[in-house]
Amino acid sequence: MDKWQKYGNLINRYRRNVNECTMEYGRIFSFSFYENKIVKAMERRDRPGDRERQQTQRKATKALAYKLADAGYDVWLSNMRGNTYSRNHVELDPEDISFWQFSWDELAYYDVPASIDYVLGMTGAEAVYYAGWSMGTTVFWAMMSEKPEYNEKVRAMAAMAPVAFMNNAEGPIMALAPYSDDLDFMATLLGVGEFLPSSDLLDHFVETYCDSEAVTAEVCYNFLLLLAGPDPDEIPKDFLPIILAHTPAGASVHTVNHYAQLVMSGVFDKYDYGLIGNLNHYGQNTPPLFNLSRVAAPVGLFWGSTDWLADPTDVARLAEGLPNLALNHKVDKEEFNHLDFGWGIHADELVYRHILDFFANY
Repeated sequence: MDKWQKYGNLINRYRRNVNECTMEYGRIFSFSFYENKIVKAMERRDRPGDRERQQTQRKATKALAYKLADAGYDVWLSNMRGNTYSRNHVELDPEDISFWQFSWDELAYYDVPASIDYVLGMTGAEAVYYAGWSMGTTVFWAMMSEKPEYNEKVRAMAAMAPVAFMNNAEGPIMALAPYSDDLDFMATLLGVGEFLPSSDLLDHFVETYCDSEAVTAEVCYNFLLLLAGPDPDEIPKDFLPIILAHTPAGASVHTVNHYAQLVMSGVFDKYDYGLIGNLNHYGQNTPPLFNLSRVAAPVGLFWGSTDWLADPTDVARLAEGLPNLALNHKVDKEEFNHLDFGWGIHADELVYRHILDFFANY
């Protein structure tokens, strides 16, 4: 397999279908559908940037999507708005900053509910099993806070590297967080709404300097560990080109800034538009808090000990706020970081088999 091949080819290699649908509010989303003979519905979302590719980049026998399909689930993978495969709109152009005026608040309030309804409408199922990774968990908590009626549409939620609170996050985000609002403001003034868009120049740089055979590959590899936390043996260096060929894949500046705001605020709250903006959006000086007590669906948490973005202390705080926590699973490995949930060579044994067992109870 060409390690630099694009995502559509990667999907088609495993004979799965890539579909698009237009939501009522004009956004056009792409889905991949993985069908099995036993009909169940499965809605999966994961970390910022590209969504479904992380699972298809792994060998079919190990990826969570394929394990679920082999276990009898119909699996639907969706790309969140703004990445390479969900950047279409019936009216707005991604070259226009107006396309990018959203954070993960909008993903939680509009996109995830619409995706769930789409899957249920296509399958005729009454509820989905939801597996989320990183931002896929954040938008789930926020969705249930704002639209608790969706608890009835979720049989169970498996949350990998779950993020709500970020008081104890480590790495570059801690250094950048105090300046994030200012950087967001400057980007808006300059007409820049997209964060780290995929581009030919970036692709060329990655292919040249981050190939596993390049002398600079070690720098690229260590950069990933700097972002996610230590675990040098879970992601092979020769897998690095496959990861970087598809990541980053585009997200809004506001979406990334929203996480930096969580670091600074110490709470799980909506996007902070500043004093005047908050008054206009919320009718109060500060952004409202999300209410975790409204997450009534059964939840399983899956977390790693060296995850710098979903720190164990922050995960414990999240666990305390969930009223229907059915499973709190620490990955049984001394070092397991944020990226390992999607790309770790032992993720199938350390995480995915436990998710299958968890879902089987519902």
